[in-house]
Amino acid sequence: MKRIYLDNAATTALDSQVLEAMMPYMTTHFGNPSSIYSYGRESRLAIENARKTVAKILHANPAEIFFTSGGTESSNTAILAAVRDLGCKHIITSKIEHHATLHTVEYLFNNDEANLSFVKLLPGGQIDIDDLERLLAESKEKCLVTLLHANNEIGNLLPLKNVGNLCKKYNAIFHCDTVQTVGHFNFDLRNTRVDFITGSGHKFHGPKGVGILYVNENIKIKPFVHGGSQERNMRAGTENLYGIVGFAKALEIATANLEKDSAYILSLKLYMAEQLKKQVKDVSFNGDVFGKSLYTILSVNFPRTEKSEMLLFNLDINNICASGGSACTSGADIGSHVIAAVNNDPDLVTVRFSFCKYNTTEEIDFVVEKLKGII
Repeated sequence: MKRIYLDNAATTALDSQVLEAMMPYMTTHFGNPSSIYSYGRESRLAIENARKTVAKILHANPAEIFFTSGGTESSNTAILAAVRDLGCKHIITSKIEHHATLHTVEYLFNNDEANLSFVKLLPGGQIDIDDLERLLAESKEKCLVTLLHANNEIGNLLPLKNVGNLCKKYNAIFHCDTVQTVGHFNFDLRNTRVDFITGSGHKFHGPKGVGILYVNENIKIKPFVHGGSQERNMRAGTENLYGIVGFAKALEIATANLEKDSAYILSLKLYMAEQLKKQVKDVSFNGDVFGKSLYTILSVNFPRTEKSEMLLFNLDINNICASGGSACTSGADIGSHVIAAVNNDPDLVTVRFSFCKYNTTEEIDFVVEKLKGII
């Protein structure tokens, strides 16, 4: 029986064209990019071409793009640099950030390196922009604002330009975790007031273990990983050559097909929401589902019963892959901190369904039918 994969916010399948672009760098072009002979020069050229591709797509300068191991490393680098190198002694974030941000800011707070404030949330889980301005206006210290562009569990979108303009007004550093939106959203970084953004290849049909950190050219930070002089002295360690090539290729494909793919994926999300409302009693949704929300994510609440308590397990038995919140904590028994912050109702069971270009309406019909049976 074919598996139905509806957990694309956790990771996506590698696009066959991306694998094809990576293969030569796993086989014949294997040289160390730091070597001066031909093998090394070929590898170095591949990395710099990938950097130019990524920069062009994001409307940034190649010198602003650094390749990392993924979103977690990128966010850690940005947040630590903002506090230790850029003089931010007050961090403003929210309670519904990814743990790569939350655990890092808590570490800095517990280490007495920075004060920590949480911006209020509106009833739908959106960031309260007025409260953000109040926190910035009242702060006696330089601030770092670190907020998700699209929440990885409920899909709510941050008004990026508004927050950027507020940060400019109060001379704050702005780090935006864009892991769910790079490859799913058109960026114009030249005309967006943001200091750091992050990306991860495996969220848009690229390889795992490779990401980017965008560092605005107007700021200077120190390396997070020390050793060799790779990534223009910013990240030591031999580069993930084929990963970097794959990241750029995946971003290229995602951008070329963005309009068509995003319209199709949104139609799947709305179709599933519609079918669930029609066919499953007392179903509800988290976040701003039909408003400012990422087209790939649908967070659904089901009434808690003896049957629904084991919902993810039962879906898995039926070869349906979905998530009970954020996949990064799926091995832990604790509930989602995001759902607890936006909808702390013990009588509900939450499942996140997240879609991609390879999903179909037939799959959704099958899943809704199974959910009816289970619940």
